[in-house]
Amino acid sequence: MRSTGRRNMATIVTAALAAGVLALSGCGSSNATAKDGSSSGTSGSTSTSSSSGTFTAAGLFPQTGSMAYIGPSNVASLKLAAKDINAAGGVLGKDIQTVTADTSDADHADQNSSAAQSVLSKSPSVVIGPPSSSVVKNSYKQVIAAGVPMISNGATSTAFSGLDDLFFRTIPPDTVQGAVVGQIIAQDGVQNLAIAVFNDEYGTSLRDVVVKTVKDAGLNVVYGEKDTFDPTETNFSSIATAIKAAKPDAVLVIAFDQTKSLVKALKSAGIDTHKLYMTDGNTVDHSADFDAGLLEGSTGTIPGAHPTEEFQSKVKEIDPKVVDFTYAAETYDATVLAALAAQKGGATDGATVAKNLPAVSGVNGGEECSSYADCLALLKDGKDIKYKGQAGIGPFNDDHDPSTAAIGVYKFDKDNKPVFDHAQEGAVPTK
Repeated sequence: MRSTGRRNMATIVTAALAAGVLALSGCGSSNATAKDGSSSGTSGSTSTSSSSGTFTAAGLFPQTGSMAYIGPSNVASLKLAAKDINAAGGVLGKDIQTVTADTSDADHADQNSSAAQSVLSKSPSVVIGPPSSSVVKNSYKQVIAAGVPMISNGATSTAFSGLDDLFFRTIPPDTVQGAVVGQIIAQDGVQNLAIAVFNDEYGTSLRDVVVKTVKDAGLNVVYGEKDTFDPTETNFSSIATAIKAAKPDAVLVIAFDQTKSLVKALKSAGIDTHKLYMTDGNTVDHSADFDAGLLEGSTGTIPGAHPTEEFQSKVKEIDPKVVDFTYAAETYDATVLAALAAQKGGATDGATVAKNLPAVSGVNGGEECSSYADCLALLKDGKDIKYKGQAGIGPFNDDHDPSTAAIGVYKFDKDNKPVFDHAQEGAVPTK
């Protein structure tokens, strides 16, 4: 997804500082473990580690900050996966456990780091998340250095393809979303495009792909090819005035919660807000943000498959308060893939999980299976498998990206809510 919260790359905090933060936050406390393998404390796990033979899936998700709306479904999807895995017999005959920590966003780089340290203290078999490119940038080295594979459920930065042998993702890079966005804009007959984008790993990498795509289609980028705004910006009147002066046919907005103030400024400047384009950072329910009908007709995209109603219902059984399912399917699949990798490799340590992730994703072919229970049965029969889960991604490629993936296309209705329209699938290029 996005890069998230995102913003400037932070310095790595020292181990002493991280420990201090953990002590103050209460992370690392031991709690009773629920049937789904999670615990009720702030860290979400008991102290049982992968070294004991128990598979532990750690989740790094935003529960505060600009991407907090994503957190609930990500946590619930991790717990749902654990529930399904344990119902099928667990990993190597033992129930798995989960642990989660709040990364917040990249404006809180110290929390990115302390969250990673928190879950690493539980000796996890795998880290799922973060769903933000900028937060990944601020935390992945800690995780990798500990020998634990990281499977991001939403970080779409093009710079992360082939990032490290221990880095995977169940979401396609922005080479796919950017191309789809650019194609949609061109197909809609836009000739002069303005792009309002924040200066962030997610924002600029996605912008660059869109710019190339629309230019190849013969469009003009009249604003935003080099212009960016600071992620902490709150007054967008001058930016909106500059965009209006560029006389665009449409505006692409690449931002997160800055979108609220930015779109209002665009409206005040005389920009037609029914002809906006948005990406996964702001293709969300804006019914409480704007006057009714303000975004009606605008288009948004979200990488990944649109979760089925059945899957959404199961997630809501875990947490009835979930209303946004962004990266829920990708979180679930990352957890299942990691568990299958441990089962195939016969051990729950990070090295074993990372080594076997490509195989269970289907790089060697194998029999397709869509649930942990079915895949587990095939593995026990000594067969190669190809897990095809909720997100519908293809096997990992050499860069550890999905080899194929879908981009969901949404249309905003009169209530300013994105309504799923269709999905466009595409192959993910390798470096």
